[in-house]
Amino acid sequence: MTVDRKRTLLARAVEHIDVTGFDGRAVVDSYRNAAFQARNLAEAADIFAEMIEDRRCPVILTLAGSLVSAGLKEALITLIECNMADVVVATGAVVVDQDFFEALGFRHYMAPGSPEAPSADDEELRALGIDRIYDTYVDETDLQRCDATVAGIFDGLEARPWSSRELMRELGAYLERHHGDARSILLAAHRKEVPVFVPALSDSSAGFGVVAHRARAGGGGLPHIAFDTVKDFHEKAEIKLAVRETGLLMVGGGVPKNFAQDVVVAARMLADAGEDVPMHRYAVQLTVADARDGGLSGSTLREATTWGKVAVSRERMVFGEATLTLPLLVSDAYHRAGWRKRAGMRLGSIFAEAPARVDSA
Repeated sequence: MTVDRKRTLLARAVEHIDVTGFDGRAVVDSYRNAAFQARNLAEAADIFAEMIEDRRCPVILTLAGSLVSAGLKEALITLIECNMADVVVATGAVVVDQDFFEALGFRHYMAPGSPEAPSADDEELRALGIDRIYDTYVDETDLQRCDATVAGIFDGLEARPWSSRELMRELGAYLERHHGDARSILLAAHRKEVPVFVPALSDSSAGFGVVAHRARAGGGGLPHIAFDTVKDFHEKAEIKLAVRETGLLMVGGGVPKNFAQDVVVAARMLADAGEDVPMHRYAVQLTVADARDGGLSGSTLREATTWGKVAVSRERMVFGEATLTLPLLVSDAYHRAGWRKRAGMRLGSIFAEAPARVDSA
Protein backbone atom coordinates (compact mmCIF):
# COMPACT_ATOMS: atom_id res chain seq x y z
CA MET A 1 0.00 0.00 0.00
CA THR A 2 2.81 2.41 0.92
CA VAL A 3 4.60 1.68 -2.36
CA ASP A 4 1.42 2.31 -4.36
CA ARG A 5 0.78 5.56 -2.51
CA LYS A 6 4.32 6.79 -3.18
CA ARG A 7 4.03 5.81 -6.83
CA THR A 8 0.79 7.79 -7.10
CA LEU A 9 2.33 10.91 -5.60
CA LEU A 10 5.38 10.67 -7.90
CA ALA A 11 3.40 9.98 -11.06
CA ARG A 12 3.88 13.26 -12.98
CA ALA A 13 7.40 14.48 -13.69
CA VAL A 14 8.15 18.18 -14.10
CA GLU A 15 8.70 19.03 -17.78
CA HIS A 16 11.24 21.70 -18.68
CA ILE A 17 10.18 24.77 -20.65
CA ASP A 18 11.59 24.82 -24.20
CA VAL A 19 12.30 28.49 -24.83
CA THR A 20 13.25 27.79 -28.44
CA GLY A 21 9.79 26.38 -29.15
CA PHE A 22 7.97 29.71 -28.86
CA ASP A 23 8.91 33.25 -29.83
CA GLY A 24 8.95 35.44 -26.74
CA ARG A 25 9.61 38.60 -28.74
CA ALA A 26 5.93 39.32 -29.34
CA VAL A 27 5.13 39.22 -25.63
CA VAL A 28 8.20 41.24 -24.65
CA ASP A 29 7.48 43.83 -27.34
CA SER A 30 3.89 44.16 -26.13
CA TYR A 31 5.25 44.96 -22.66
CA ARG A 32 7.47 47.78 -23.92
CA ASN A 33 4.88 50.57 -23.62
CA ALA A 34 3.13 49.17 -20.56
CA ALA A 35 4.11 49.83 -16.96
CA PHE A 36 5.53 48.30 -13.80
CA GLN A 37 7.30 44.94 -14.21
CA ALA A 38 6.10 44.44 -17.79
CA ARG A 39 8.07 47.50 -18.91
CA ASN A 40 11.00 46.51 -16.69
CA LEU A 41 11.14 43.09 -18.36
CA ALA A 42 11.14 44.63 -21.84
CA GLU A 43 13.95 47.01 -20.88
CA ALA A 44 15.88 44.16 -19.26
CA ALA A 45 15.52 42.15 -22.48
CA ASP A 46 17.01 45.06 -24.43
CA ILE A 47 19.97 45.29 -22.05
CA PHE A 48 20.56 41.54 -22.25
CA ALA A 49 20.45 41.76 -26.05
CA GLU A 50 23.14 44.45 -25.88
CA MET A 51 25.28 42.16 -23.70
CA ILE A 52 25.05 39.43 -26.30
CA GLU A 53 25.84 41.79 -29.17
CA ASP A 54 28.90 43.10 -27.28
CA ARG A 55 31.09 40.18 -28.34
CA ARG A 56 34.08 41.20 -26.22
CA CYS A 57 32.00 41.32 -23.02
CA PRO A 58 31.52 37.94 -21.29
CA VAL A 59 28.15 37.29 -19.65
CA ILE A 60 28.28 36.04 -16.06
CA LEU A 61 25.12 34.06 -15.30
CA THR A 62 24.21 33.71 -11.61
CA LEU A 63 21.67 31.16 -10.40
CA ALA A 64 19.95 30.97 -7.02
CA GLY A 65 16.67 29.37 -6.02
CA SER A 66 14.99 26.12 -6.96
CA LEU A 67 15.33 26.65 -10.70
CA VAL A 68 15.85 23.19 -12.19
CA SER A 69 13.15 21.55 -10.10
CA ALA A 70 10.81 24.29 -11.34
CA GLY A 71 11.30 23.46 -15.03
CA LEU A 72 13.92 26.03 -16.07
CA LYS A 73 16.78 23.67 -16.94
CA GLU A 74 16.35 23.90 -20.72
CA ALA A 75 16.29 27.70 -20.60
CA LEU A 76 19.61 27.69 -18.74
CA ILE A 77 21.15 25.09 -21.05
CA THR A 78 20.09 27.22 -24.03
CA LEU A 79 22.00 30.19 -22.62
CA ILE A 80 25.18 28.09 -22.38
CA GLU A 81 24.86 26.20 -25.66
CA CYS A 82 24.13 29.40 -27.60
CA ASN A 83 27.09 31.32 -26.15
CA MET A 84 24.84 33.64 -24.12
CA ALA A 85 26.57 32.70 -20.83
CA ASP A 86 30.35 32.60 -20.48
CA VAL A 87 30.67 32.05 -16.71
CA VAL A 88 28.17 30.46 -14.31
CA VAL A 89 27.98 31.21 -10.59
CA ALA A 90 25.37 29.06 -8.85
CA THR A 91 24.22 27.54 -5.62
CA GLY A 92 25.03 23.90 -5.09
CA ALA A 93 21.30 23.23 -5.00
CA VAL A 94 20.91 24.34 -8.62
CA VAL A 95 23.86 22.57 -10.26
CA VAL A 96 24.41 19.57 -7.97
CA ASP A 97 21.23 18.72 -6.04
CA GLN A 98 19.02 19.41 -9.07
CA ASP A 99 20.94 19.53 -12.37
CA PHE A 100 23.51 16.78 -11.71
CA PHE A 101 20.73 14.84 -9.97
CA GLU A 102 18.55 14.90 -13.11
CA ALA A 103 21.52 14.09 -15.35
CA LEU A 104 21.87 10.82 -13.43
CA GLY A 105 18.35 9.95 -14.59
CA PHE A 106 16.34 11.10 -11.56
CA ARG A 107 13.39 13.49 -11.79
CA HIS A 108 11.41 16.10 -9.93
CA TYR A 109 7.66 15.54 -9.69
CA MET A 110 4.55 17.69 -9.73
CA ALA A 111 2.68 17.45 -6.42
CA PRO A 112 -1.02 16.58 -6.85
CA GLY A 113 -3.40 19.29 -5.73
CA SER A 114 -1.96 22.62 -4.61
CA PRO A 115 0.25 23.79 -1.73
CA GLU A 116 -2.86 25.34 -0.18
CA ALA A 117 -4.89 22.13 -0.54
CA PRO A 118 -2.35 19.28 -0.76
CA SER A 119 -3.37 15.69 -1.34
CA ALA A 120 -0.74 14.59 1.21
CA ASP A 121 0.38 16.36 4.37
CA ASP A 122 4.03 16.82 5.17
CA GLU A 123 4.09 14.16 7.87
CA GLU A 124 2.87 11.58 5.35
CA LEU A 125 5.49 12.73 2.86
CA ARG A 126 8.18 12.30 5.47
CA ALA A 127 7.00 8.76 6.21
CA LEU A 128 7.05 7.95 2.47
CA GLY A 129 10.54 9.38 1.92
CA ILE A 130 9.33 12.24 -0.28
CA ASP A 131 10.89 15.71 0.03
CA ARG A 132 8.78 18.77 -0.89
CA ILE A 133 9.82 21.98 -2.64
CA TYR A 134 6.61 24.05 -2.48
CA ASP A 135 4.49 22.27 -5.15
CA THR A 136 7.21 19.86 -6.28
CA TYR A 137 8.29 16.47 -4.90
CA VAL A 138 11.66 14.70 -4.84
CA ASP A 139 12.29 11.07 -3.93
CA GLU A 140 14.67 11.09 -0.94
CA THR A 141 16.11 7.73 -2.01
CA ASP A 142 17.13 9.25 -5.35
CA LEU A 143 18.79 12.18 -3.58
CA GLN A 144 20.80 9.79 -1.43
CA ARG A 145 21.93 7.95 -4.57
CA CYS A 146 23.05 11.29 -6.01
CA ASP A 147 24.99 12.06 -2.82
CA ALA A 148 26.66 8.64 -3.01
CA THR A 149 27.63 9.22 -6.65
CA VAL A 150 29.21 12.57 -5.81
CA ALA A 151 31.10 10.99 -2.90
CA GLY A 152 32.38 8.24 -5.21
CA ILE A 153 33.64 10.79 -7.72
CA PHE A 154 35.43 12.69 -4.97
CA ASP A 155 37.01 9.46 -3.72
CA GLY A 156 38.80 9.21 -7.06
CA LEU A 157 40.27 12.72 -7.01
CA GLU A 158 43.74 13.77 -5.96
CA ALA A 159 43.90 14.60 -2.25
CA ARG A 160 44.41 18.37 -2.26
CA PRO A 161 42.42 21.60 -1.91
CA TRP A 162 40.08 22.16 -4.87
CA SER A 163 38.26 25.23 -6.09
CA SER A 164 34.55 24.80 -6.74
CA ARG A 165 35.20 25.39 -10.44
CA GLU A 166 37.60 22.45 -10.55
CA LEU A 167 35.10 20.17 -8.81
CA MET A 168 32.23 21.21 -11.10
CA ARG A 169 34.51 20.49 -14.06
CA GLU A 170 35.00 16.98 -12.67
CA LEU A 171 31.24 16.45 -12.30
CA GLY A 172 30.80 17.61 -15.89
CA ALA A 173 33.55 15.24 -17.04
CA TYR A 174 31.87 12.38 -15.18
CA LEU A 175 28.61 13.11 -17.02
CA GLU A 176 30.48 13.19 -20.32
CA ARG A 177 31.89 9.73 -19.64
CA HIS A 178 28.82 8.07 -18.17
CA HIS A 179 25.73 10.12 -19.17
CA GLY A 180 26.74 11.79 -22.41
CA ASP A 181 23.17 11.98 -23.71
CA ALA A 182 21.86 13.82 -20.64
CA ARG A 183 20.47 17.34 -20.83
CA SER A 184 22.48 19.11 -18.15
CA ILE A 185 23.80 22.54 -17.22
CA LEU A 186 27.06 21.03 -15.96
CA LEU A 187 27.49 18.89 -19.07
CA ALA A 188 26.78 21.80 -21.42
CA ALA A 189 29.23 23.97 -19.48
CA HIS A 190 31.87 21.22 -19.62
CA ARG A 191 31.54 20.95 -23.40
CA LYS A 192 31.68 24.72 -23.95
CA GLU A 193 34.47 25.25 -21.38
CA VAL A 194 32.23 27.57 -19.39
CA PRO A 195 33.60 27.75 -15.82
CA VAL A 196 31.02 27.01 -13.11
CA PHE A 197 31.63 28.42 -9.64
CA VAL A 198 29.70 27.31 -6.55
CA PRO A 199 31.00 29.57 -3.77
CA ALA A 200 28.80 27.96 -1.07
CA LEU A 201 29.51 24.41 -2.21
CA SER A 202 29.29 22.87 1.25
CA ASP A 203 25.57 23.65 1.29
CA SER A 204 24.63 20.97 -1.27
CA SER A 205 24.95 17.30 -2.19
CA ALA A 206 28.57 18.08 -3.03
CA GLY A 207 29.02 19.05 0.59
CA PHE A 208 27.41 15.81 1.73
CA GLY A 209 29.63 13.96 -0.72
CA VAL A 210 32.74 15.50 0.80
CA VAL A 211 31.53 14.62 4.29
CA ALA A 212 31.21 10.97 3.22
CA HIS A 213 34.53 11.08 1.35
CA ARG A 214 36.32 12.67 4.30
CA ALA A 215 34.82 10.18 6.76
CA ARG A 216 36.17 7.32 4.64
CA ALA A 217 39.56 8.90 3.98
CA GLY A 218 40.38 11.44 6.66
CA GLY A 219 38.63 9.44 9.35
CA GLY A 220 41.13 6.67 8.73
CA GLY A 221 44.07 9.05 8.66
CA LEU A 222 44.26 9.08 4.84
CA PRO A 223 44.62 12.22 2.66
CA HIS A 224 41.36 13.70 1.38
CA ILE A 225 40.12 16.55 -0.79
CA ALA A 226 38.95 19.89 0.61
CA PHE A 227 37.14 22.98 -0.68
CA ASP A 228 39.45 25.95 -1.32
CA THR A 229 37.17 28.99 -1.21
CA VAL A 230 40.09 31.41 -1.42
CA LYS A 231 41.07 29.82 -4.73
CA ASP A 232 37.53 30.53 -5.96
CA PHE A 233 38.10 34.24 -5.37
CA HIS A 234 41.51 34.14 -7.03
CA GLU A 235 40.16 32.34 -10.10
CA LYS A 236 37.23 34.68 -10.60
CA ALA A 237 39.65 37.63 -10.35
CA GLU A 238 41.85 35.99 -12.99
CA ILE A 239 38.89 35.87 -15.35
CA LYS A 240 38.03 39.54 -14.78
CA LEU A 241 41.62 40.63 -15.34
CA ALA A 242 41.80 38.56 -18.53
CA VAL A 243 38.60 39.91 -20.11
CA ARG A 244 38.20 43.35 -18.49
CA GLU A 245 34.59 44.08 -19.51
CA THR A 246 31.79 41.95 -18.06
CA GLY A 247 28.01 41.79 -17.88
CA LEU A 248 25.69 40.13 -15.36
CA LEU A 249 22.49 38.16 -15.82
CA MET A 250 21.34 37.29 -12.31
CA VAL A 251 18.48 34.89 -11.59
CA GLY A 252 17.70 35.31 -7.91
CA GLY A 253 20.20 36.75 -5.46
CA GLY A 254 22.07 35.26 -2.52
CA VAL A 255 25.69 34.18 -2.54
CA PRO A 256 25.94 33.86 -6.37
CA LYS A 257 24.87 37.50 -6.85
CA ASN A 258 27.37 38.80 -4.31
CA PHE A 259 30.19 36.54 -5.55
CA ALA A 260 29.70 37.73 -9.14
CA GLN A 261 29.51 41.40 -8.19
CA ASP A 262 32.59 41.08 -5.98
CA VAL A 263 34.72 39.91 -8.89
CA VAL A 264 35.46 43.57 -9.60
CA VAL A 265 36.79 44.16 -6.08
CA ALA A 266 38.78 40.91 -6.10
CA ALA A 267 40.38 41.81 -9.44
CA ARG A 268 41.38 45.24 -8.17
CA MET A 269 43.22 43.59 -5.29
CA LEU A 270 45.29 41.52 -7.76
CA ALA A 271 45.76 44.20 -10.41
CA ASP A 272 49.02 46.04 -10.89
CA ALA A 273 49.32 49.38 -9.09
CA GLY A 274 47.38 52.04 -10.96
CA GLU A 275 45.67 49.51 -13.24
CA ASP A 276 41.99 50.23 -13.77
CA VAL A 277 39.49 47.40 -13.38
CA PRO A 278 36.12 48.45 -14.82
CA MET A 279 32.82 47.83 -13.09
CA HIS A 280 30.36 45.40 -14.68
CA ARG A 281 29.18 47.19 -17.81
CA TYR A 282 25.71 45.61 -17.93
CA ALA A 283 23.51 44.07 -15.25
CA VAL A 284 20.06 42.45 -15.23
CA GLN A 285 18.51 40.79 -12.19
CA LEU A 286 15.29 38.76 -11.96
CA THR A 287 14.20 38.68 -8.33
CA VAL A 288 11.34 38.72 -5.85
CA ALA A 289 13.53 39.98 -2.99
CA ASP A 290 12.93 43.31 -1.26
CA ALA A 291 15.57 46.00 -0.85
CA ARG A 292 14.02 47.29 2.37
CA ASP A 293 15.49 44.63 4.65
CA GLY A 294 19.03 45.64 3.71
CA GLY A 295 19.86 42.18 2.40
CA LEU A 296 22.03 41.54 -0.63
CA SER A 297 19.45 39.54 -2.61
CA GLY A 298 17.15 42.53 -3.06
CA SER A 299 19.73 45.30 -2.96
CA THR A 300 19.45 47.50 -6.01
CA LEU A 301 22.03 47.43 -8.76
CA ARG A 302 22.46 51.17 -8.29
CA GLU A 303 23.39 50.49 -4.67
CA ALA A 304 26.15 48.22 -6.04
CA THR A 305 27.53 51.25 -7.87
CA THR A 306 28.43 52.84 -4.54
CA TRP A 307 30.63 49.80 -3.89
CA GLY A 308 32.30 50.17 -7.29
CA LYS A 309 30.77 46.99 -8.71
CA VAL A 310 28.08 47.82 -11.30
CA ALA A 311 27.87 50.73 -13.75
CA VAL A 312 24.51 52.51 -13.70
CA SER A 313 24.17 53.18 -17.42
CA ARG A 314 22.76 49.78 -18.47
CA GLU A 315 21.11 48.03 -15.52
CA ARG A 316 17.61 46.80 -14.75
CA MET A 317 15.93 44.83 -11.99
CA VAL A 318 12.76 42.88 -12.77
CA PHE A 319 10.65 42.03 -9.74
CA GLY A 320 8.96 38.80 -10.69
CA GLU A 321 9.25 35.07 -10.07
CA ALA A 322 11.81 33.40 -12.35
CA THR A 323 9.51 30.74 -13.82
CA LEU A 324 7.51 33.62 -15.32
CA THR A 325 10.29 36.03 -16.28
CA LEU A 326 13.26 33.90 -17.34
CA PRO A 327 11.57 31.92 -20.15
CA LEU A 328 10.38 35.15 -21.77
CA LEU A 329 13.78 36.81 -21.43
CA VAL A 330 15.71 33.85 -22.85
CA SER A 331 13.19 33.15 -25.63
CA ASP A 332 13.36 36.81 -26.66
CA ALA A 333 17.17 36.67 -26.77
CA TYR A 334 17.19 33.35 -28.61
CA HIS A 335 14.84 34.55 -31.35
CA ARG A 336 16.58 37.92 -31.74
CA ALA A 337 19.49 35.64 -32.74
CA GLY A 338 22.31 37.99 -31.78
CA TRP A 339 24.03 34.93 -30.32
CA ARG A 340 24.57 33.51 -33.81
CA LYS A 341 27.38 36.05 -34.33
CA ARG A 342 28.87 35.48 -30.89
CA ALA A 343 31.72 32.99 -30.48
CA GLY A 344 32.05 30.96 -27.31
CA MET A 345 34.78 32.45 -25.13
CA ARG A 346 35.77 29.14 -23.47
CA LEU A 347 37.04 30.94 -20.38
CA GLY A 348 37.64 27.66 -18.58
CA SER A 349 40.63 27.18 -20.85
CA ILE A 350 42.59 30.00 -19.18
CA PHE A 351 43.33 27.80 -16.16
CA ALA A 352 46.27 25.39 -16.30
CA GLU A 353 44.79 22.13 -15.06
CA ALA A 354 46.79 19.44 -13.30
CA PRO A 355 45.78 15.78 -13.75
CA ALA A 356 42.65 15.35 -11.67
CA ARG A 357 41.89 11.69 -11.08
CA VAL A 358 44.00 9.08 -9.41
CA ASP A 359 41.76 6.29 -10.65
CA SER A 360 39.01 5.74 -13.21
CA ALA A 361 36.04 6.93 -11.12
